[in-house]
Amino acid sequence: MTRIIVAAIAFAFGAAMSAQAGDVSPPSFGLSGCANSTFLSCQDARPVSQDQVETTPKRQAPRGTDTRVVGTATQEAPRRTDARAAHPAKTSTAQFYQIGPMDVLDISVFNVPELTKTVQVADTGTINLPLLGEVPAAGKTAQQLERDLTTKLGAQFLQNPQVTVMVKENNSQHVTIQGDIDKPGVYALKGKTSLLELVAMAGGFKDTADSTVLVLRQSNGKRSAAKFDVADIQKGAAEDPIMQSDDVIVAGSSAIKKGFNAVLRALPLAGLFTVL
Repeated sequence: MTRIIVAAIAFAFGAAMSAQAGDVSPPSFGLSGCANSTFLSCQDARPVSQDQVETTPKRQAPRGTDTRVVGTATQEAPRRTDARAAHPAKTSTAQFYQIGPMDVLDISVFNVPELTKTVQVADTGTINLPLLGEVPAAGKTAQQLERDLTTKLGAQFLQNPQVTVMVKENNSQHVTIQGDIDKPGVYALKGKTSLLELVAMAGGFKDTADSTVLVLRQSNGKRSAAKFDVADIQKGAAEDPIMQSDDVIVAGSSAIKKGFNAVLRALPLAGLFTVL
């Protein structure tokens, strides 16, 4: 009988408290007296009392208001997506690459299909475009050429033109890798490329190769050479040089390298180019 009376009193007390609470539901509490958390278990959370919990009554939207849009920000019209923005790696590479003769470019003008075309840079370093005719392109990056075309089209023909230039084929800048390398050959320079990156592109050294490479460079009509230790570069003990167009890299103990034995002995292992 005593248990029945206690249960009835507890039920009545709970009903009275629920009637006073109305529509506001306080957060649930565990046995330790801490509020439930999404990221912490109740045992890890610091204890909080019921008086420290602030409850916010529910707000109802005015009549006639579509509740699906309440509290949402006004959405702007979607902007044109730049193809380079979807490929950040390509973006960082393209900003260093200088356009040269025989390169192939994709040029597009937003909402002007007549000016959107694929062109090849001539031997003279120019491209031929409708309305503009011959436009210098060699020696410029894609972004610099974009600005030039935007200025020229905006000055005479279009209002606020949006021009995009993408290098489709890199045919003007390349380096040659020879010797005891896994994949010797000619490799295109698609941007700021270091010696380590080119060695990796060529598959690395063969087992018979050492870590020393000879780099031959033609600059301003003069031929120079430098010796680098790739092992030191990999360990961070030496700088990783940036390769230039028409560089020749000779790795390992190839016949070409043996012909330069006298030069190799005279060259300091400091990564400095010495005129031959």
